[in-house]
Amino acid sequence: MKVYGVIMAGGGGTRFWPLSRQKRPKQLLNLSGKDLMINETIDRIHRFIDYEDIFIVTNQTQAEAMKQAVAGRVREENILSEPAARNTAACIGYAAEVIEKRYGSGIMCVFPADHYIKDEKEFGRIIEEGIREVESKDCLLTIGITPTFAATGYGYIQYEDDTQVSHKVLQFVEKPDSKTAEEYLAKGTYLWNSGMFVWKTGTILSEIKNYIPEVYSIIEKIGVALNTEAEEEALQQLYPQIPKISIDYGVMERSKRVRCTPGDFGWNDVGSWDMLEAIHEKDEKGNIFLGEHFELDTTNSVVYSSTDKMIALIGVDDLVIVETEDALLVCNQQKAQDVKKVVEHLQESGREELL
Repeated sequence: MKVYGVIMAGGGGTRFWPLSRQKRPKQLLNLSGKDLMINETIDRIHRFIDYEDIFIVTNQTQAEAMKQAVAGRVREENILSEPAARNTAACIGYAAEVIEKRYGSGIMCVFPADHYIKDEKEFGRIIEEGIREVESKDCLLTIGITPTFAATGYGYIQYEDDTQVSHKVLQFVEKPDSKTAEEYLAKGTYLWNSGMFVWKTGTILSEIKNYIPEVYSIIEKIGVALNTEAEEEALQQLYPQIPKISIDYGVMERSKRVRCTPGDFGWNDVGSWDMLEAIHEKDEKGNIFLGEHFELDTTNSVVYSSTDKMIALIGVDDLVIVETEDALLVCNQQKAQDVKKVVEHLQESGREELL
């Protein structure tokens, strides 16, 4: 079967404020110093999927910036714009419906837009192995990450330990406390939930219909209008009516078709400023500096400047400092996850110019 790639790129990346904004979120940033995260994702999956068969689902606010960012890689008609953010079940169902209506049945590989993967060769091998599993078993395959430490910031997948290439999923579990995470790590039958999937387009649409018919019914109506003059009007009117449900909660936790394949390829979701160590090496004092700076007796800090201003640090430890033209963030690394609360405050205060 033909293989398609779908990249979910509608998120706001609020934990990377003030660099990440509504119109230029994390996936449209160059955090590695090499390329935008979205382009790194596209080039990574191009190892096993043709550029012309790659789709991006983004939102209307980001659509124009996305088209400019990926020009020459992804066809403009393959950039699907959501009129409203309705979570991953809607995003995935919409993309599957578009592929089915345009080309018929195919295998659909789903990826977040903003993850970092160190070993791209091994990543490609795992995905190609997953494609073969889906062809033979017609399952809903999720790629789990072999844990390297007792992480409390990720959801987990418990699987049945057997000798097969893919394994039956026993349960999905929410982010655990540190004691539970240690137990998961010791048992060896738990994986981090990466949010990457492989399945047939018809199969995922069928499972959405079975388990979240309230989502499917609207996607089906949109599907009737696809490739007609009524497509845009139908999308604008109907898409915002789709209930906000994640694909994990709506389908993966309920379906009997779910299997998982463990992967170990240097994965990190780079979810907040304190996770930049996944992309950049620390200096001998544990610091990461991106931009002009001077430091004296500074340790274990992340410093990012998007302007020509010098940032000088003296005698500080465990800080995140991010400087842009219109905002400055200073926080303890242990509180890096709370940066999203700044964004929430700005939203409540009507400070649109800073969003």
